[in-house]
Amino acid sequence: MIHKHLRRLASLAATACLICTSLADAWAAKNPAESYPTTTPIKHVVVIFQENVSFDHYFATYPNATNPASEPQFTPLPNTPSVNNLLSGGLLTENPNSAQPFRLDRPQAVTCDQDHNYTPEQVAFDLGAMDKFPENTGQGNSVAFPCPDYGHNAGIVMGYYDGNTVTAIWNYAQHYAMSDNSYNTQFGPSAPGAVNLVSGNTSGAVYISGGSTSGLISDGGTTGALIGDARPGLDDCNPTGKTYVSFPSGVSVGTLLNQANGGSGYTWGWFQGGFAPTSAPGVIPAVCAAASTNLAGTTADYVAHHQPFQFFPDTNNQHHLRPSSAAAIGTSDQANHQYDLNDFFVALTNGHLPAVSFLKAKAIDDGHPGYSDPLDEQTFLVNTINTIQASSYWKDTAIIIAYDDSDGWYDHQMDPLVNQSQVTDDQLTGAGLCGTNTNSTFQGRCGYGPRTPLLVISPYAKQNYVDHAITDQSSILKFIEDNWNLGRIPGSADAKAGSLNGLFEFTGAKRAAKLPLDPSTGLLEP
Repeated sequence: MIHKHLRRLASLAATACLICTSLADAWAAKNPAESYPTTTPIKHVVVIFQENVSFDHYFATYPNATNPASEPQFTPLPNTPSVNNLLSGGLLTENPNSAQPFRLDRPQAVTCDQDHNYTPEQVAFDLGAMDKFPENTGQGNSVAFPCPDYGHNAGIVMGYYDGNTVTAIWNYAQHYAMSDNSYNTQFGPSAPGAVNLVSGNTSGAVYISGGSTSGLISDGGTTGALIGDARPGLDDCNPTGKTYVSFPSGVSVGTLLNQANGGSGYTWGWFQGGFAPTSAPGVIPAVCAAASTNLAGTTADYVAHHQPFQFFPDTNNQHHLRPSSAAAIGTSDQANHQYDLNDFFVALTNGHLPAVSFLKAKAIDDGHPGYSDPLDEQTFLVNTINTIQASSYWKDTAIIIAYDDSDGWYDHQMDPLVNQSQVTDDQLTGAGLCGTNTNSTFQGRCGYGPRTPLLVISPYAKQNYVDHAITDQSSILKFIEDNWNLGRIPGSADAKAGSLNGLFEFTGAKRAAKLPLDPSTGLLEP
């Protein structure tokens, strides 16, 4: 009787195993990304690429917040590791700049956009003294449109927030992993930062049409490295009156992902707020006229020069064509892997999350000073991360929060000089100089640039951990390349990039838990 009972249990176990296997096979068949071979347990990478924040601007006093009674309270976890910030060097009260660092209060979330161009940022660094920010990148009410500087004029550039305003980001740092030694791949604003994220190579920009190339292409030439916010030449939704460029021979991670898997490719996509046209389907040129309102006012949702894949002919979706179906999101169809941000959530909730997703918030939520702010940014980040963590994909997903540039905000840490350059736009170590190695093949790509925040949120992230290894924007590219064995991009900074692996713990059974936060306060949900 006992043997008969055991045989019955064995039969039931075998049946259950077959059912589990069938369900797993069905899930893999529904979403092929689950079965792609990877070098880590990560099957989905979601890069949330935000705008214009230096490391000190958000983490100057981490993990110590002022905690006014009327604001969300932040209490650090025991044994929180120290970070390289203004507290560690005494620079909070004895700073060499002409204005001292100061705390921006939560009601002061809306600020001016600072000067974050290639040359002014280098001059602000002052040969590594890091003491010329107000004079070179600070922007008070002298900018073209009124914006609050709270009486600091150009000294506003020395302002920073703490855990009473950027509460969610500080909480993510507490429960997952962050870097205090990550940099822009080169100096300059949004477009170079976005291109470095996906290709690690801003060389080969070719002028197509529009105005002057001065300050946009190195040496003001018609071909060279992209150093400024030129617009992608093949985009119906470009603003008028700008300079338009393309990378006709450029290679991006999109190229590698399309060529992978024996030529059938891996699923991926860039998802950006406002990318879906507001014009009728099939109307060419497309019109992207959606706009939204936040604390800073009303702004168009779509920002063309924040969309790096539009610069590359093989990943371009010039007319903003929509995906042929929800199931096609992430695959190669008429949308060519370029989507509206809403399409990401459609894919996530319908079982089609791509292997690699890049998320770009609509303008009011991307954190860019002048038209966005840390509170609206927090709402977007928390709602997005809560949704991913509530999905079945959380178990093997890595969310990376990174920034395209520093906006010129003060940061005290000089970058390691990895790429030297001697173009007329360079001023880091002298007139026309970013180092003296004239044999450099990276002209117009002076870097690393300013230090910016980088966080990893994942079950496999180390917890309450600060990684001090040197990384840059192309380190994210490198992680994607290595996880799916894509190889390297010729001429890319990915070959030199530091690894993100120090932010992860892939061995052992301990996993980081979900962290549901309140999007308004950034505090743990009750």
